[in-house]
Amino acid sequence: MHEMSIAEGIIQVLEEQAKAQQYTRVKTVWLEIGPLAMIETEALLFCFEAVTKNSLAEGAKLNIINIPGEAFCMQCLKTVPVEKRYDSCNQCGSHQLQITQGEEMRIKELEVE
Repeated sequence: MHEMSIAEGIIQVLEEQAKAQQYTRVKTVWLEIGPLAMIETEALLFCFEAVTKNSLAEGAKLNIINIPGEAFCMQCLKTVPVEKRYDSCNQCGSHQLQITQGEEMRIKELEVE
């Protein structure tokens, strides 16, 4: 389950930023995740709760913001929505797609004290 290592990475970023930004407690984390990031959000929520014990984010709420997947079709030259890495273009049926959005996982915003 790679969601545990992702949750641990989030805590590491929060701790590094706490030193740089001089905050002592994290109350809420907003995390953007695309459908192509291959992250199971329920598992991530569970793991986040587990790794925040005895940390500056203990009891913090993790809010997931789902961002849509998009790709540029090299055949019909249009930007189209995608849900999976090997989807076809919904305009022309081509599989020559270049992913432009949806692989991301990033901390968008924090509520801190």
